[in-house]
Amino acid sequence: MAGVAGYVELLSRCGEARAIARIQAALVTSGRLRRSAELHDALIRALSRSARPHLAHPLYAHLLRAGLLPTPHTLPSLLKSIALSPAAPGAAALAVAVHAHAVKLGLERFRHVSNALIRVHAGVLGRLDDGFLLLRTAAAVDPASFNTLITAFARAGRVADARKLFDEMPARNAVSWSAMVNGYVQAGDGMEALEMFARMQAEGVCPDDTVLVGVLAACAQHGALEQGKWVHGYLKANGTRITVFLGTALVDMYSKCGEVQLARDVFETMKDKNLLAWTSMIKGLAVHGRGSEALSLFSQMESSGVRPDDIAFIGALSACTHAGLVNKGRELFDSMVMKYGIKPKIEHYGCMVDLLARNGLLDGAKEMIQKMPMKPDALIWGVLMAGCRFHKNVELAEYVGKHWILLEPDKSGAYVLLANIYAASGRHNSAREIRNLMREKGIDKTPGCSTVEIKGIIHQFIVGDLSHPCIKDILTKWHEIDSRIRLEEGYIPDKKEVLVDIEEEEKEDALSRHSEKLAIAFALISTSDKMPIRIVKNLRVCHDCHHVTKLISKVYGREIIVRDRTRFHLFKDGSCSCKDYW
Repeated sequence: MAGVAGYVELLSRCGEARAIARIQAALVTSGRLRRSAELHDALIRALSRSARPHLAHPLYAHLLRAGLLPTPHTLPSLLKSIALSPAAPGAAALAVAVHAHAVKLGLERFRHVSNALIRVHAGVLGRLDDGFLLLRTAAAVDPASFNTLITAFARAGRVADARKLFDEMPARNAVSWSAMVNGYVQAGDGMEALEMFARMQAEGVCPDDTVLVGVLAACAQHGALEQGKWVHGYLKANGTRITVFLGTALVDMYSKCGEVQLARDVFETMKDKNLLAWTSMIKGLAVHGRGSEALSLFSQMESSGVRPDDIAFIGALSACTHAGLVNKGRELFDSMVMKYGIKPKIEHYGCMVDLLARNGLLDGAKEMIQKMPMKPDALIWGVLMAGCRFHKNVELAEYVGKHWILLEPDKSGAYVLLANIYAASGRHNSAREIRNLMREKGIDKTPGCSTVEIKGIIHQFIVGDLSHPCIKDILTKWHEIDSRIRLEEGYIPDKKEVLVDIEEEEKEDALSRHSEKLAIAFALISTSDKMPIRIVKNLRVCHDCHHVTKLISKVYGREIIVRDRTRFHLFKDGSCSCKDYW
């Protein structure tokens, strides 16, 4: 092959690093490479598309040593190779040097070069503000210029900055919408993600798989079953192939929206299942109290040749916790180390402490904490404290409280649980001292927040907040509910958990304003009879609300599913699926 054009054509069709290396060797030995910037461009571009993009980095130094100059085509491919191999030795320094050369040679005025520089600054170098400055000073921009920064801002948790850029874009594409939807999901703001998706639909933009996976994750966050079902229906109507990513997102959405059987149906129809798909289904079954099924599925996964990782074991151990299978949990914990060589993380120890504490083995749980190779975190102390509360061990609760408060002196969790334990044991003076201590330190209890989806719209209620537009009707309905469960079921409010020193009548009023009670009352006036009510709460459901919800399910003949911070509670005919509730 005689000409440069022939080699350029050959390299354009070559994506295997070894083949590219052979061509490069031929060009070096023939002396062609040192005489042609175009051949350097072609090699760098080919390597940037290969599995070993870092091999393109030395070629740039070779280009400069040969006395050649980079072209507008050289730098985008080189910067792409840097972005794809940020851990390669000297990658960051090379990125800075390339930027300097682009400015010196006036190449930064080319849109593809400036876009590549923005990508490297925002990604490899982590200099988001420098990337933003490049965008502002670029001679020409396109959607890709904005999308790179929007994605980087969102991943860094700077969603407000991402939204500002999104709103000022002259033209948006599916990538722009996907970046914002997924950015809100990653920030835990599923409601804003769903609003963004609604706006996307209104503007006639066709969602791609990435957007739909983000929307399903948002539905999972807030229990938005109807919107999640709409996405599933959209996929079916358009004949979209359910990839492993879409299938896993559907499994997760249905599981977190309280429809674990629908999740299982989707899982069984998935042709391709990766480890994440198996793990999502196992965790979904576990959190719904179907521990035996979850463990059976875990065994099925092992038999199918899928090797469990540390996250899969968290799902399996959680299944043991919800099913009360102490010996099985110990067996799994040991097999994780002995059979698979997985070093237990703090999350695995947390699962074991939770398992032991729930089943009354408080000394064993304490011993496991003491023997852990790492320092326990607040979550581990929290599950042990919850065990102390359920099994009425005040002495151990005080021990746990001291350690937990040392870790989180300015958060309410330890104080609230310890005060509740004191109150339940009749030590009201001790409970009052905890409340006073919280007041002196200016520590407020994390406000309860519940959401309920009505006709595809998510309604949010915060404890004590009376700002909902239907609040008058909601309070009227709650008065009716309160009267019925008192008269028909003998309900007496459990006022021990009201952590304020107020009159008894005011305590009852405070209990009636708990977020899940407001959400249930709203659902009762907004939905037809026999329709299940689904509530999502940010905190653990308190004892009074748990008891009240059981009574409402009986008196009104409604199935009520509540997902709180720890698990699902299915209330039906006056009973609850969580027999071990605490």
